[in-house]
Amino acid sequence: MTEFGVGTYIRNIVRTLCRLDQENEYFLIGPPAKVQEIGTLPANFRNIPAESPERTFQGYREFRTSLKRLKCDLVHIPNLFSVPRLMPCPYVMTVHDMLEHMSRAQQQTGFWSAWHMQMTRRVLRGASRIFAVSKFTRTEIEKLFEIPSSRIEVVYNAIDERFLHGHASTADRELIEQRYQVNYPFLLYAGRVSPHKNVVRMIEAFSALKTELERDQAYPDLKLIIIGDDLSGNPDLRRTVVRSGVQNDVRFLGFIPIEVLRIFYDLAKIFVFPSLYEGFGLPPLEAMAHGTPVVTSNATSLPEVVGNAAVLVNPENVFEIMRALHRVLMDQALRERMKERGYKQVTRFSWESSVRRVLAAYREVAQGAPAESSSHAAD
Repeated sequence: MTEFGVGTYIRNIVRTLCRLDQENEYFLIGPPAKVQEIGTLPANFRNIPAESPERTFQGYREFRTSLKRLKCDLVHIPNLFSVPRLMPCPYVMTVHDMLEHMSRAQQQTGFWSAWHMQMTRRVLRGASRIFAVSKFTRTEIEKLFEIPSSRIEVVYNAIDERFLHGHASTADRELIEQRYQVNYPFLLYAGRVSPHKNVVRMIEAFSALKTELERDQAYPDLKLIIIGDDLSGNPDLRRTVVRSGVQNDVRFLGFIPIEVLRIFYDLAKIFVFPSLYEGFGLPPLEAMAHGTPVVTSNATSLPEVVGNAAVLVNPENVFEIMRALHRVLMDQALRERMKERGYKQVTRFSWESSVRRVLAAYREVAQGAPAESSSHAAD
């Protein structure tokens, strides 16, 4: 299965801490199966099993009891929605985005919406340091919760090192052809298929692109491949494919492993990512690591992440998305420029430099040093 979200963040942070810090003692509180996904741990890292779901009262009580028993100096909460209260030690917190918070606030009525806002504000204000994964996310935290910027540090995400293993070999191409019957040019999308990802408009843009290419007598067998979670909760997507007349040209492949996903990134003509909201947005960088041109949104954190290495579009304008795809497909000089810029952009983000900044923050908080506002990695 492809790996998206907070789990990817935790694995990469912990693996990098394992390499960089042999002195401090670390306790990983959580289900042993999840901890095993990280790989072999050095002697100064230990798993403390916690089986209760983290968002239940039982899970919260189990977590607090472990912290007290272990006499921890500091705890790192890896996402906003593992909401800590009355922690027995200082805590730092990573905030990936405000999307879940905003959608929950909209779904709740009056009192519960206000209560949820108040609790989240209290949790953020109680943190000794907040790591925001982009400047965009830092601005959202400041704006929604009136947290002073001196308490929020921008520490960027980076791509998994498995995406840096070179280009697709002949054997890789054969694997894709035999296992997935892919032997034609294709555009690629990888990520969740939830509404804010804007997959419906992407399918509509692809349909319009097919009509345009027919006029040009170019790419008659071009397909759109969508890799991500299953479609059971999103019947709109299948309906859009049928309504747009591209049922023979759009393929949904569901979850696939990173080792195979990297081959799809490498072989795609364009990686399309017209998301309406991203706290960071790793997939465009993953595609760039393979030299694949990227068309993505001019909204939220995405311009910050892709810099000048992608073609940016208004994600709400289907024809603007289509025109960008057409231009990138047909203009070879532009494709070469984007390839070189993409390689360069990827190097601006690394887990090692981000985790060094996290480690420095751990030390400052544990020693009681005041927060200093700073952003990190791709300034």
